[in-house]
Amino acid sequence: MDKENVRSLLDSVADDVIQWRRHLHKYPELSFQEEKTAAFVYERLQSFGNLELSRPTRTSVVARLVGAQPGPVIGLRADMDALAIQEENDFPFASAVPGVMHACGHDGHTAMLLGAASVLSRLRDQIRGEVRFIFQHAEEMHPGGAREMVEAGVAEGIDAMLAIHLMAYIPVGKIGIAYGPVTANSDRFEITIQGKGGHASAPHTAIDPVAIGAQVIANLQQIVSRNTDPLEQLVISVTNFHGGTGAYNVIPDKAELRGSVRSFSQDVRQTAAKRLEQIVMGVAEAHGAAYRFDYRYGYASVINDERVTRTVEELIVEEWGEQALQRIPPMMGGEDFSAFAACVPSCYICLGAGNEEKGIVYPHHHPRFTIDEDALRDGVALFVRWALKWTGAKSGQPIANG
Repeated sequence: MDKENVRSLLDSVADDVIQWRRHLHKYPELSFQEEKTAAFVYERLQSFGNLELSRPTRTSVVARLVGAQPGPVIGLRADMDALAIQEENDFPFASAVPGVMHACGHDGHTAMLLGAASVLSRLRDQIRGEVRFIFQHAEEMHPGGAREMVEAGVAEGIDAMLAIHLMAYIPVGKIGIAYGPVTANSDRFEITIQGKGGHASAPHTAIDPVAIGAQVIANLQQIVSRNTDPLEQLVISVTNFHGGTGAYNVIPDKAELRGSVRSFSQDVRQTAAKRLEQIVMGVAEAHGAAYRFDYRYGYASVINDERVTRTVEELIVEEWGEQALQRIPPMMGGEDFSAFAACVPSCYICLGAGNEEKGIVYPHHHPRFTIDEDALRDGVALFVRWALKWTGAKSGQPIANG
């Protein structure tokens, strides 16, 4: 594969990728509502040629690029949905949809994968095997679009997959990789303490769900500090505590708590769920209260495959140099790419998109979040060069068969 030819093709699509990203940013859509986004993606893909298009779910798109010679099948994935956040940026392309914003970089992910599809579709004759471009809906909302796409058969026959996430906390020009776990199991719980209301001056006649809820919160921390191996990682956060009507002299009859549990180990995950309910039950019963406990398993941890990740690391060093490579620790955030990674050897990359000099410092899910658009070219290049490397277009020998 002629590197200069690939570089020229990457140059030719760079401006388009920025414009696609800005269009998507201006017209964001929430999870499971990405009708216009999917239509935009479909139309762009259709214009490239050499691609077989399908709509495996109502708001997702898949494009297949079947090479001139047989070989491995690889998948490239981008998520497309936005968040229910009112944007506070004043860009000309700021969100035109009230209360909805691309505050996590998915507009950039979609644009990068469109750029990769444009480049690779022009290299069809030099590709061995198949490249599957997966434009996924609903990453931000459980049960997630990835699971739906897996159930629809999108991952069938794929030998390896790659996903890229733009990261504001990593400087532009750096590419973060991790071996093994990248994101955490992300679960949630809801607890209702049913007590007995009464007057604040006579607490002995009531069963105070607020006091019981406070004890529950304090005891939940014992799961991390006393029931979990110190070498394991577990976070339990109570993020909502509601009780009472606002009256200062009334003990309510009910309190509600909600929270999040993050882990990496499946054993720790299951132990945490079990101990949570045991603590709620024990504290509630000790004070004569009833309770309701609802624990919902969310996205599983994304586990990077060692072999696939190694090829990505080699590629980064080869094309960008050692200085671009950044080893990152596992993140406690959740990602539904785990549905793909559970059935296909995969690598999830964190691509630097922050830039303090440009004021691009706000975290994901912030109303002033944005990305350094210089990162988009790196993302397209990563998709393209990894696809060529894995399918053997560059070396003449597919990695999957080597």
